[in-house]
Amino acid sequence: MVAQRQLFLQLLAQTSPSPLMLEVVRAQGIYMFTPEGKDIIDLISGVSVSNLGHCHPRIVAAVQQQAEKYMHLMVYGEVVQSPQVQFAQLLTSILPEQLQSVYLVNSGSEAIEAALKLAKRVSGRRKMVSCYKAYHGSTHGALSLMGGSELKRNYEPLLPEVSHIQFNSLADLDRVTEETACVLTEVFQGEAGFVAASQEFLTALRKKCSEVGALLIFDEVQTGFGRTGKMFAFEHYGVVPDIICFAKGLGGGMPIGALVSSKANMDSFTHNPMLGHITTFGGHPVSAAAALASLQELLENKELIGSIERKSRLFVSLLQHHKSIQSIQGQGLFLSVELPTREIAIALMHKALEFGVLIDTFLFCETHIRIAPPFIISDEEIHEACNRLMRAIDAVIAQ
Repeated sequence: MVAQRQLFLQLLAQTSPSPLMLEVVRAQGIYMFTPEGKDIIDLISGVSVSNLGHCHPRIVAAVQQQAEKYMHLMVYGEVVQSPQVQFAQLLTSILPEQLQSVYLVNSGSEAIEAALKLAKRVSGRRKMVSCYKAYHGSTHGALSLMGGSELKRNYEPLLPEVSHIQFNSLADLDRVTEETACVLTEVFQGEAGFVAASQEFLTALRKKCSEVGALLIFDEVQTGFGRTGKMFAFEHYGVVPDIICFAKGLGGGMPIGALVSSKANMDSFTHNPMLGHITTFGGHPVSAAAALASLQELLENKELIGSIERKSRLFVSLLQHHKSIQSIQGQGLFLSVELPTREIAIALMHKALEFGVLIDTFLFCETHIRIAPPFIISDEEIHEACNRLMRAIDAVIAQ
């Protein structure tokens, strides 16, 4: 019989020349389990997706119950579906009042695509601005606003009239003008190694967009739903965007994304042309039910987000004295650990699996590794994870 791993390489398109080849037969809480029964501590939460861990009972129950009622019915926006309505009602109840209309999509990339279209439609302009070292997705529009050339060079030409500014540069805000439709930015740059915006920069950016009539779009695909220690990353700053994009942790492990804006803005999708944005599977009822259950759990179990800063400090205290760790930066359970070289970071990603830890690197910060575990990780599990990780680092350095 052909091995599963061989079929994986033979039949499924690959995204890197050396995939991790971790075979998982079951996942529960912070752990993934291999066919041999080995447990792997998930320190990246499926890249900020499984905020409540794998197979959270409340989310699993919501998925099962909804699947028994109905699944796909009709393209998004035409049929009243309770999971969508209930989720939108709960989400908007915890957002600023101007963010009152939700468009449910399938992923973060699609949320970004729809947000760019909405900004063009509302402003009547075409020029767009984003930041260097920003990652917003792999579809053509999102790729156009990516802040690095390496990943998009072979797909050009992309969208025209896109320019980039340095994250946290006040001087670069002069590039935002009366011709700018929107500025798209993260609050914490994920793929740059979890770099935080300065209060001065975000405040000035909000003011500049308001002055020139450009829409401010926040990409909270990675940071939304508690990852930085607050429900939303923009809450650290008190700066409210015109459009906000979510995905990843939104669905509790199910595929779903969303953009949220004012009702007046979102209504522009309904005419001139009608179906200004449309999606077949966006807001799939099973995914929406999972999103609702996940958000309810975060709101009702306040200790989940309330303990994130303490758990973050514990990770830092356990790792910072290792002789090969150069620095640790980030916010909440959204940490970036700097190693001496890119080669060590990449080797560690593979070696860590031997010691029972799943980690990842960054697109634009290749000497750093990502620490972004599920919120449910206990102090004891943090100690164990750090112990495994430091042993893996020692093994890589000794090679």
